[in-house]
Amino acid sequence: MSLISTKKIETNVVELMIAVSEEQLQAATVAAYKKNVGKIAIPGFRKGKAPKGMIEKMYGKDFFYEEAVNAIYPEVYEAAVAEAAIEPVDQATVDNLEFKEGEGFTFRAVVTVKPEVKIGDYKGIKIEKNVDQIMAAEVNAELDKLRDRNGRLVSVERAAKKDDTATIDFEGFVDGVAFEGGKGEDYPLVLGSGTFIPGFEEQVIGHKIGESFDVNVTFPDDYHVADLMDKPATFKVTIKGLQKKELPALDDEFAKDVSEFDTLADLKKDLKEKLQSKAEEAAQNEFENKLIDAVIEKMEAEIPDCMIANKANELLNDFAYRLQSQGMSLEVYSQYTGMDIDTLRGNFKETAERQVKIRLAMEKIAELEGVSVTVDELEAEYERLAGMYGIESAKVREFIPASDVEQDLYIQKAINLVRESADVTVNKIKKSAKKAEESEEK
Repeated sequence: MSLISTKKIETNVVELMIAVSEEQLQAATVAAYKKNVGKIAIPGFRKGKAPKGMIEKMYGKDFFYEEAVNAIYPEVYEAAVAEAAIEPVDQATVDNLEFKEGEGFTFRAVVTVKPEVKIGDYKGIKIEKNVDQIMAAEVNAELDKLRDRNGRLVSVERAAKKDDTATIDFEGFVDGVAFEGGKGEDYPLVLGSGTFIPGFEEQVIGHKIGESFDVNVTFPDDYHVADLMDKPATFKVTIKGLQKKELPALDDEFAKDVSEFDTLADLKKDLKEKLQSKAEEAAQNEFENKLIDAVIEKMEAEIPDCMIANKANELLNDFAYRLQSQGMSLEVYSQYTGMDIDTLRGNFKETAERQVKIRLAMEKIAELEGVSVTVDELEAEYERLAGMYGIESAKVREFIPASDVEQDLYIQKAINLVRESADVTVNKIKKSAKKAEESEEK
């Protein structure tokens, strides 16, 4: 193989003119002959025994050329890319295939390449890190959730109130005609839960066991059944049972029942620590996102559309794989949500664009900083991935190439460098005060 010429024909698009020698071509045609001779019948020869020259004499000298070229192409193209020192980001378009007697052949490959990237000062970026401080109110809210989950239902003989569980029979009618799916028996409805159509639960409140009454509502205009959208309906309802939830007392016995702690004080302390840990993690994630956004703003690059499209396809495929692991295909999900595959792919475009920008920016920073990945670091990362997946590291190597793992470490080192050099101001914010400020803004 020889690279005849390399020419930039437009932004991020390069033309390669590539020559393949006669020796390479003939070696590939011999391989194609050996692969296919068993399927070729020539008069006077047993099937699979016809000489290569005889087949070419009957069918033409170029009989094996197509398969030979397809076999040669990956190797010669990769060699040309390496010699041209370019980094393709999409499949090449190949044309102008020309054979010359005794000289092999030439062809043209046009390929989109990784864009040139410029980046401003990425060290010492000023960033605020806002950390919510967990207060007693948040701890008490968690305790309330625990009490609610551990409450018990007891029957009551009175008018229904908000938060009661009413056991009801119901049947719905539109224009006096019962509609499909509008009937239920012995249905436990938590009043105020918003489970039923807006306005339904409020009209059950105030009624007692044994009462039958009408509930008049209008279906929302975004209701999941098209025939019922925005339609007025009447439900005939009978209350058959009524229960309220009794919450356990908030004391040491409660702490023993719901946790490994012997006292309520220890339970509260543990809840506060866990909530604070989550708040710290959320603050760190927000801080890193703001930092990365600041880096992206300092980057200049004309990003090819294909890079974003390819990343969106990758994200869609990952999503499809997750769906499959849950027993659902992408096609079924598409039908269920009413979104076609192109719409689903489009939903990933914004994320794809950001991820492409992050990678380009961090690759440039890693290049400028002379970042490298050692063999020990690569091994440690494989071990970490093995632990995460719960399989042997050798298995991880089978489905994640070393080049991909190395590249991810390369990028992560650049992110670490930017983070460690950042000028960070940490603000500790009381959540109750923060909520008050947000309410005033609204």
